[in-house]
Amino acid sequence: MVFLSAPCWLRSRLTDRFWRVQAVLKHARLWITRIEAASLEHGLKYPAFIGNLLKCQVELNRKMLADLAIYEPKTFKSLAALAQRRRQEGFLDALGDGKEPEGIFSRIVHHY
Repeated sequence: MVFLSAPCWLRSRLTDRFWRVQAVLKHARLWITRIEAASLEHGLKYPAFIGNLLKCQVELNRKMLADLAIYEPKTFKSLAALAQRRRQEGFLDALGDGKEPEGIFSRIVHHY
């Protein structure tokens, strides 16, 4: 058995399922890169954007979000605004009313 090159030998040794999974992962990385670039334009990092969309119960997969980022930038901008608003509400909930209970010390610094 003669192989012409190392890539041909490697290809013959691994199963077809491995290569199909690699193709899916390649597309997933591309979608994540596109979403990250678009969300950075609107002032959110990728994990914050995705996490806040999940908290808002927006159930769009990464492929759809990447397509919206490319073909529907106004829709993506509204999703980014929704995630940004949810993020700010989370910060305000963490601050509470600004008064700590007796005997509790917090790391939150209030600037008046």
